[in-house]
Parts: sequence; C-alpha cells; structure tokens
Amino acid sequence: MSANSKIEWTEKVWNPVTGCTEVSPGCDHCYAKVFAERFRGVPGHPFERGFDLQLRPERLKDPFRWRKPQRVFVNSMSDLFHRDVPDSFIEQVYATMLDASLCPYRHTFQVLTKRPERMRRIVPPIYEKAGAIYRDGKAYTDGIWSGVSIESNPFAWRADMLREVPGIRWISAEPLLGPLDRVDFTGMAWVVIGGESGHGARDRRPHAGDR
Repeated sequence: MSANSKIEWTEKVWNPVTGCTEVSPGCDHCYAKVFAERFRGVPGHPFERGFDLQLRPERLKDPFRWRKPQRVFVNSMSDLFHRDVPDSFIEQVYATMLDASLCPYRHTFQVLTKRPERMRRIVPPIYEKAGAIYRDGKAYTDGIWSGVSIESNPFAWRADMLREVPGIRWISAEPLLGPLDRVDFTGMAWVVIGGESGHGARDRRPHAGDR
C-alpha cells in the first residue's frame, strides 16, 4: 500500500513490507493488525493473508513515481526491522530511500521501529557503503528520519540504541501508556505524542501508580 495518509505527521505511507508480530504493550491494540485481519481470506485482496509478514518487492520503486516532495511514513503496516525481513531486503528499501531523498524527488522518509537493536546493526553499514556522509554541504542521510516507538519508561532503552544510528532521529510516544521521565531525549529532533484510540483504548490519565 502506497497512499496518501490521514496521519497528522506525515503525507504518504509506503509499505514495502506488511504484517508484523507483537513485541511490547504498545502493540496490544495495533491498528494495522485490526485493519489487515478484516480481510484475511478475501481472495485477491492485498491482505488476503491478514497480518502475516509479507515482503512486497513490487512496491520498492513507488517513491520514484511521486514527483512532488512528500513526507513518507515507511511501513505503516509493519516494522522494517522485524526479524523475518532479510537484511538484503532492508538494504533495497534503504537504496530507494537514499536515492529518492535527492533531487528531483526530495522525499523525506520517516522510519519507525520497536526493534532498534537491529536498526543500529544494519543501518550504519548501509550509510557507510553508500558514502552517505555529506553531499553539497548537507548530510546525505537527512532525507531519512530514524525513529523508535516508546510507550512508557520500561522501553527507554530504545532511545539509547537509536542514538547509535546516524542522521536525524525521532521518537513516537504513541500510544503513550505511561510516564517517559526516564527517557533520555538527547539527540532527538522530534517527538510525536498521542493517546490510544479505537475499541478498547487504554485510559492515559496520570495516576499515582504510574511510577
């Protein structure tokens, strides 16, 4: 799925991978899973296999079809750094992003993961191999924003791992399920905060038991 987005902080979604598995409480009411599972078993539908993880190589070149610069949320329906996504496929996704962040496209890609341990292992060598240091006085990686989801203090370590990834970094605290006072925001350019929505959304009003 590559489409215009209703998400407030982006303009398009691009899904070269779909499907995922849960890794933390922030996944419990995953909107992507709920959406995908509605179509499980529907012949010919993109989500005929529900939320099972699938690579979508036919979508790798989609960003080159968008002539107007866009903010692009990468894998709104998955996690690029899921253990079942091959390193080689992640490298292909990054090759597209690096090329499509330059002229004439100038897209900005917003990558978000709950698996920063894999991001910090894979991404720096990709940048080094691409010579992604500086071009015309600007960091070649500025068109790719690396982000982590942090729903509460027990997952503050994700920000620490993210700092080992070069480039612009950001945090999504959405859904916010608890305090973030143990999170070190050093080096983060942007933070998105939001509560949970939809059926069964958890109340996020602060109370004494939060800490």
